[in-house]
Amino acid sequence: MNEAIEGIVVERLDSLGYDLVELKRGGTKSRPVFDVRIDRRDGEKVSVDDCAKASRAIEERLDAEDSVIAERYVLEVSSPGAERPLKREQDWRRFVGRKANVSAEALHGRQEVEIVALEGEGGDAVAVLRDGKGGEHRVPLAEVREARLAFHWKP
Repeated sequence: MNEAIEGIVVERLDSLGYDLVELKRGGTKSRPVFDVRIDRRDGEKVSVDDCAKASRAIEERLDAEDSVIAERYVLEVSSPGAERPLKREQDWRRFVGRKANVSAEALHGRQEVEIVALEGEGGDAVAVLRDGKGGEHRVPLAEVREARLAFHWKP
């Protein structure tokens, strides 16, 4: 991912009171698709209006910076969804008590666990996770390969 594009996206979202949750590039080389997942800082659910406002602000800046994206592109802005990624410390703290699918060596691969707590901060932050058998694991966030909230459809 181009750091200049991510910088523009973060700057525009920040000015509107949103956080970048995830930024992915897809599509083709001649027609890239930028998938931007946003979250509201006030904890409210992201609305269609939020996505439209963020999209307009990001597009305005990307279109003004011809050197960043020379070709035509598609910009998709949406909420992080039910199976949102957990990337920042604040995500882990916010979702204490929730189930997540976490991939880490300390868990011997990928497991669905409950987030019990987050201890420490910065490079020393450690997630306390409880597996399905009740065992607790202390996993440094630096060692988490991927983590997403788990979502189960109710019958």
